[in-house]
Amino acid sequence: MLNLRALSQQCAIQEVEDTSSNRCAASFKVLLVSPQFEGKPLLARHRMVNTCLADELKEIHAFEQKTLTPEQWEKQKAQ
Repeated sequence: MLNLRALSQQCAIQEVEDTSSNRCAASFKVLLVSPQFEGKPLLARHRMVNTCLADELKEIHAFEQKTLTPEQWEKQKAQ
């Protein structure tokens, strides 16, 4: 299972979806928003999240993440 407490200390978690076919917590899709992502390329953002969840990712089959800055999140919500 994802350690959302550790992740939420660094990011505002907007969405978490268990995408496992039988909801067995083996596959997740998350939307994360953080000012810490400002000025960082996508790969660097994903590495930040992966580092935070390193132990959990060993047990997860699939992990899809979307990482946005607060400004990007506001633009996306407005669409």
